[in-house]
Amino acid sequence: MSFSTLALDPRLQSAIAKLGYREPTPVQAQAIPAVLAGNDVMAGAQTGTGKTAAFALPLLHHLLQQPQPKPQLRALVLVPTRELAQQVEQAISHYAAETELAVTLAYGGVSINPQIHAIKQGVDLLVATPGRLLDLLGKGVVSLNKVVYLVFDEADRMLDMGFKEEISQIRKRLPNERQTLLFSATFDEGVYAFSQRLLREPTLIEVAKRNSAAAKVSQTLYLLDADRKREFTSYLIGSKNWQQVLIFTKTRQGADALAKEMKKDGLKTEAIHGDKSQGARERVLAQFKAGEIRVLVATDVAARGIDIEALQHVINFDLPFIAEDYVHRIGRCGRAGLEGLAVSLMSPGEEYLLEEIEAVLDQRLAPQWYPGFEPDFTKSLPENNKNSRGAQKRRAKKRGNGGRSGNRRQG
Repeated sequence: MSFSTLALDPRLQSAIAKLGYREPTPVQAQAIPAVLAGNDVMAGAQTGTGKTAAFALPLLHHLLQQPQPKPQLRALVLVPTRELAQQVEQAISHYAAETELAVTLAYGGVSINPQIHAIKQGVDLLVATPGRLLDLLGKGVVSLNKVVYLVFDEADRMLDMGFKEEISQIRKRLPNERQTLLFSATFDEGVYAFSQRLLREPTLIEVAKRNSAAAKVSQTLYLLDADRKREFTSYLIGSKNWQQVLIFTKTRQGADALAKEMKKDGLKTEAIHGDKSQGARERVLAQFKAGEIRVLVATDVAARGIDIEALQHVINFDLPFIAEDYVHRIGRCGRAGLEGLAVSLMSPGEEYLLEEIEAVLDQRLAPQWYPGFEPDFTKSLPENNKNSRGAQKRRAKKRGNGGRSGNRRQG
């Protein structure tokens, strides 16, 4: 199948041909016809499989088939983070380059005034984070009365970050008659419950085994002492001569501390998380993409939307508390069909985190020992396991309260 068989507007066909698109990815091949047919869609696909084009191209086609004398907001794409908003808006703008459609971006962490100015100039399609959209609605800058196409991109992350209340407020401003699309890298009970409130008899699309890791990402798990993780991480990057590495930590403080120590090891490293200004985050990302920074240490929230096509190496310095985040993390490498390697580090006492990841993947990840970094199990005596048991109890209690509260502040 080629894009020419998908009956898209010729202007879109021309734009994607110039971008080098020849054959649609599996999610594009299934989603584009379903969206063109006017169906609600619930699509599960791994990161890096072309989800943005899967919903953007048919929506742009619909907008082009219904020309307006002046731009009016008819398509809304909601995304969880600033970085993802930028990435999605940039891609859609490329697809719409040969049309008169106005594509605009709105996200928090920066001055709202330029975004207000852009929206007042006219907008057909808006890519926005929920919080900033509510700010704009509160100021009366934007109206959702004419929105007939609604997209939730990375819906699982939106739920993880605690956006249920914001989404509920936005839904009240939307017309009842609309086409709704939901894209997610992972499906769980929360995502399904969310979809049932939003979608009407949706077309279900799953292009890979549910919650599976990218096929070309090799996964390695090392068991070692917590106090040797940083030493091992620097050793691994240096000895393997990895030139571009994305590392995940659980907390902002952990990201800063790790970056500081790795700099001392001679590796050009920067951290990115929610405490950084938007300008600082953008500069660091640009430097990382350009190869000026060798190692980027990030929290889960801040790393969402990082799209580096040739990234080959991801390290989970900390195993995630939310098992589904593992899929998103390692999906940062091995994108667009390329090969990648995901290395995870686990310390004695963290086996409960691994068990939950394995349950999500439905796959066994066998821990290995790395010569010279073997764990010292005398550190794992019963009196030293109190913290891990306490963490387990806190996690169980958290799940009893919905399992997702408070995560938004972790990035």
